[in-house]
Amino acid sequence: MLAIGPWNRSRHDISHYAKFLDFSIALCDVWDVKEIEFTSAAVRQWRKLTATTRGQIDLKLKAFADSGVGDVKTLKGRAGMRLRSGDWRVLFTIRANTITIHAVGHRRDIYD
Repeated sequence: MLAIGPWNRSRHDISHYAKFLDFSIALCDVWDVKEIEFTSAAVRQWRKLTATTRGQIDLKLKAFADSGVGDVKTLKGRAGMRLRSGDWRVLFTIRANTITIHAVGHRRDIYD
């Protein structure tokens, strides 16, 4: 007699649970879509960028807000995170379902 328990699952059972888990995670991601808002300083910086640069950064921001995927790291020495888009950086914080943009600029200037 073959004992069935969590320590003795067949490949079919494991793949079934893996598919269910992937589906559940995908459903959770739908609810994690975040709203993007800018501080007044970030709006001034955003307007100074060229249309091409704004478009490039906007694609990365929206992708991160929708899926949480992107070149994002936690800042060291201060609160917040940064999103990298080529030579441009976006400094932001996340609270609940809102991404607040605090600064947008070139990588050589943004951390001053």
